[in-house]
Amino acid sequence: MVNINELTVKEASDLLSKKEISSVDLTKACIERIEKTDDNLNAFITKDFDNALSQAEDSDKRRVKGETKGILDGIPCSIKDVITTKNLRTTAASKILDNFIPPYNSEVVTRLKKNGVVILGKNNCDAWAHGASTENSDYGSSHNPYNLERVPGGSSGGSAVSVASNQCIFSIGTDTGGSIRQPASFCNVVGLKPTYGRVSRLGLIAMASSLDVPGPITKTVEDSAIILEKIAGKDSKDSTTVDKLISKYFEELKKDIKDLKIGLPKEYFTEGMQEEVKKVMDNSVSILKDLGAKIVEISLPHTKYTVPAYYIIQPAEVSSNLGRYDGIRYGYSSPSAKNLEETYFKSRAEGFGDEAKRRIMLGTYTLSSGYYDAYYLKAMKVRALIKKDFDEVFNKVDAIITPVAPTTPFKIGEKSVDPLQMYLADVFTTGPSLAGIAGISVPAGFSFDNLPVGLQILSSHFNEGIILRIGHAFEQATKEESWRKIQTVV
Repeated sequence: MVNINELTVKEASDLLSKKEISSVDLTKACIERIEKTDDNLNAFITKDFDNALSQAEDSDKRRVKGETKGILDGIPCSIKDVITTKNLRTTAASKILDNFIPPYNSEVVTRLKKNGVVILGKNNCDAWAHGASTENSDYGSSHNPYNLERVPGGSSGGSAVSVASNQCIFSIGTDTGGSIRQPASFCNVVGLKPTYGRVSRLGLIAMASSLDVPGPITKTVEDSAIILEKIAGKDSKDSTTVDKLISKYFEELKKDIKDLKIGLPKEYFTEGMQEEVKKVMDNSVSILKDLGAKIVEISLPHTKYTVPAYYIIQPAEVSSNLGRYDGIRYGYSSPSAKNLEETYFKSRAEGFGDEAKRRIMLGTYTLSSGYYDAYYLKAMKVRALIKKDFDEVFNKVDAIITPVAPTTPFKIGEKSVDPLQMYLADVFTTGPSLAGIAGISVPAGFSFDNLPVGLQILSSHFNEGIILRIGHAFEQATKEESWRKIQTVV
């Protein structure tokens, strides 16, 4: 019998419905795990244990009365700290918002609460979600539970750590250029980036508004399907959401993948990929073939432009979105400012970290008069070509598989002095983000020194069912393999 905090959403829900465990028991087990491990992991910025236990008690009372809210009722989760939670501190991992208490819930949190989910607290991340390692957090880096000297990925690093180390049953992160998929890969969990417009962005602290997507980080693909079904759908307060039929994702998992055509893009297997990542990919291809899938070599010719285009478009949107933190309306205000101009300059200079300043300057430059056409407009044209590449390929294949990252988790501090090397960690995830398509990272193996490697599965717009189906089949085929038995160090 595993410790109950190690259960999946489905396993925990089944035991709760049979009254073999209570939500209070489950929540206490998660709290004990957090208290035991978080000094080493730093996965949480804000812990809300008293309220979590109160929510768990309410769930148990509903269950006694036969009024349970469904499969997620009483399940403890964590929330990335760029997602607003009413009356619960939300900092975006930046000291600018150190004391910010939101007056409303994000739509994702609203939907989770309607389903009876218990919220344990807010997860550490790169400040403003700027980063691929969680090292940019003003509250210190999170640590990879498989090797405490390694990064957990980013920006949703704390969320991935909390799930991988069994501090919670699942988490909600956000993905702009890989911020769910990459930390999921680095921490050996499942990370789902839905199609842009599938899940409401209402209540996300905006980073890049045309790219940001909330999504689940879970222990299994099955759990991702369960959660997506509850948080997806049209939101009248977010005009970017689309009124499209939400599939019964859980039912999709029951289908096999025989005769599905899965594309393997030649541009994703280039110099710079770690040899062990390639070995895991080769093994993954063999497994999918054994399951009956047809692997087809494809081409995404504009792949080499994805990182340059992303790091023009994203900083431009960052520059606009972070303009609201001026030391006046809310957030940090410099106590040494003597006039209005000093309030602006000192508050932003003292409040923003190096990475935020870097992106603001890059974005402001590319949007400025004389440079807009040369940089931003050109990047948007490239974005259209990247999207066209994916659209054309999906006319030929059902899904695409790629590595999530070119390397295994790197050492803390290894790339922080070289921003360009850090940006290149997103080389396989930014293209799908620019195209707005859905993607999932599924655990696929380990390196010789026990560092996780993830498999990325991509689908066309609003076709999350197919990647959940493939991911689940792959997961079931590999769940008995020895690498799945490798344990975290905490």
